[in-house]
Amino acid sequence: MSSRPNPAFARLAAAFACALVPGASALAVEAAVVRLLPLSLEELINTPVVTASRRSEARDHTPAHIMVITRAQIRERRYRNLADLLEDLPGVDFMRGTKSLTFNNFSVQGYNSNNKLLIMLDGVRIDHPAGGKIPVAENFALYQARQVEVLYGPAAALYGADAVAGVINIITDRPADASASWVSVGAGRFDSKEASFLASARAGDQLALTVGGHRQSSDRAPLDKYYPAEFARKDAVGSVVIPAAEREGYAGDISSHSVFARVDVGDTLSVGHYRNFFRQLTSTGDRPDTALFLRDARWDTLSETTHARLRFQPVPDIRAEMLIDHSEQEIDPRSKYVNIYTDFMDKGYVYARSRRTGIEQTIDWQVSERHGVQAGVGYNDYRALLTPDLPRPYDRGRGAEEQGLVYPNTDLPIRIGEARYHNAHGYAQIQSDWNDAWTTMVGVRYDDHSAYGSSVNPRLGAVWRANERHIFKALAGEAFRAPSPEESLGTFGSFSDKPEDRDEAGRPIGYRFRVPNDSIEPEVARTYSLTWDWRVRPDLNLVTNVYHSRIRNLVVTQKQAVPTQFIDGAVLSDTTVKGNAGEEVHHGIDWIAHWRFGLGADWDGELWGSFSWVDGHIRETDGGPRRELSYVAPRKVKLGATFRHRDRLTITPRLRWVDDTSTGRNNPLREGDRIRADGYVVASLHVGWHQLLDGRASLWLDVDNVFDRRYGAAHGSASTTFVSMPQPPRSWMATLEYRF
Repeated sequence: MSSRPNPAFARLAAAFACALVPGASALAVEAAVVRLLPLSLEELINTPVVTASRRSEARDHTPAHIMVITRAQIRERRYRNLADLLEDLPGVDFMRGTKSLTFNNFSVQGYNSNNKLLIMLDGVRIDHPAGGKIPVAENFALYQARQVEVLYGPAAALYGADAVAGVINIITDRPADASASWVSVGAGRFDSKEASFLASARAGDQLALTVGGHRQSSDRAPLDKYYPAEFARKDAVGSVVIPAAEREGYAGDISSHSVFARVDVGDTLSVGHYRNFFRQLTSTGDRPDTALFLRDARWDTLSETTHARLRFQPVPDIRAEMLIDHSEQEIDPRSKYVNIYTDFMDKGYVYARSRRTGIEQTIDWQVSERHGVQAGVGYNDYRALLTPDLPRPYDRGRGAEEQGLVYPNTDLPIRIGEARYHNAHGYAQIQSDWNDAWTTMVGVRYDDHSAYGSSVNPRLGAVWRANERHIFKALAGEAFRAPSPEESLGTFGSFSDKPEDRDEAGRPIGYRFRVPNDSIEPEVARTYSLTWDWRVRPDLNLVTNVYHSRIRNLVVTQKQAVPTQFIDGAVLSDTTVKGNAGEEVHHGIDWIAHWRFGLGADWDGELWGSFSWVDGHIRETDGGPRRELSYVAPRKVKLGATFRHRDRLTITPRLRWVDDTSTGRNNPLREGDRIRADGYVVASLHVGWHQLLDGRASLWLDVDNVFDRRYGAAHGSASTTFVSMPQPPRSWMATLEYRF
């Protein structure tokens, strides 16, 4: 039985809604109903994708392992943001609320950190402009998504730097497909609030406007109440001691917002703007004896991207596109740390700014019925600025050299890192359907970077459609990750006010300094993967993806034998630097299942799940000891089901079992091992009541951590942090969604 309701019912519902809403268009309301209906499994498999080859194609014709999450699945599974979706994906380790800088941390098929995963919106990059780390949390809300395409494996041959672990592309509606507008508001436990909307309007046949946005805030759980041992009030101990009796209560609130706007002129011109903002406390992941939980000690990240896309067809067989985009990210100057490294004083302000401006011209040439070529050339200009800890907020109205700031306990001017560089690139890919059974793909990209030179990234793949039920894919590719501003410009350290911490010439002695390095080379990753897509029955699909990856030129923290003296007038006694050394190797397998089923005349549903296994090692120096990968659970099981009663009720339970997970801290008792966070099982439940308020409203109840488990997420990258970061108890949110 197909899970897709009868189209006649959709037309009947549309006619009924039109009778209740004067002036409503029958076609528009019918479209609003149909766009929320789940696709059959066959329709889902045949949903066109664009991310794998930068052209629209069926999943069976791309050699890459790609998953598509549709609007109906996003809605029913309650993926309110990209973090929710990532957490449920095969091969992904997701650790919430563990990082001071990015809040969440995650690994994809063994690759840790979001600077190895490219995030795009309709093919336009919306993550860090210069390849650094960004928060991937509630700020990436999915209100505008028609579908989300998740491409696993290297894609630098098409997309350039940072497409190492894969690409996530949020696809929105085309103007012709835009339908009814909607708004949703929600509230829940721990003073959690969310609101979002999406609206579209047309002027004639050519001009269309789409606008959407979201706002979210939450106090999150008072973890000191639910984990009294871990968050007991205690002395904050550094060179200064804050007695437990004078300590503040725990705080861990977050907030975010985003705006999406696009103007389309027919199918020729699109101009869009996307903005997202996220706020979290800089004490995230820190133990109470090493940081103060102050609500004004926060980290505010604002990202904005503006683009213009011009499409044209110079000859019948060639489609061309020019994309111009400008992206900026800024850390608010009021962002600051108040922790053991700042002596618990108000002198740990941080500021960062990155910008990217680019232009790219691409073509899609259908050489013949069976052969196509995609090619492009482009240019990007980058600027980045990153400060060390500052005694007061950075003044945006002055240049980096005009701040008039000195290192605490000295009269030495603070050195602020700035960089400007550019990159020119060209790529080409030939994709051939030799017959009904075989497809091959050959691609290569050349990059010429002003800071680290040139690189060539190839990509080879093949698809064998043995029959309608068995599709086999093979892919080999290289990708590179460009050094980020945090790695090349980042500095920190401190000077003491004690007389003995000066040399014979009276120069201050600096301790534990990180020095900048403008000679870092890109990390280079090579990945091989095999995928077996088995359509067991029309309602059951099984996918197996096996992969092996190796990273060279790995960027790690190195202790310098001879400290680099980069601060005039000071003596740095011990220094570390980010540099290229060693390698990382990992391999694994993801088993994925998707089953659509019927339960009589009134009920239908779907069951999905995955089992993931990954193993590997890292060498931080050439010939050095092997160490376990960080932030990876060797085994993970993720299960979910959606049960639908006609068009009135949906019930979606989800469950995750995560094995013991490696942290970022070495195990002192066993060479090569990491300290591990205990495994856990956690479940959520999502219920939706539909066709309310004259058929235009839905009411959702989302319950996370249904069984109120106490568990932790792997952390422990520094001695001042939790090894296993306590996670929130049971929480819930009720949301009303209304369609106009």
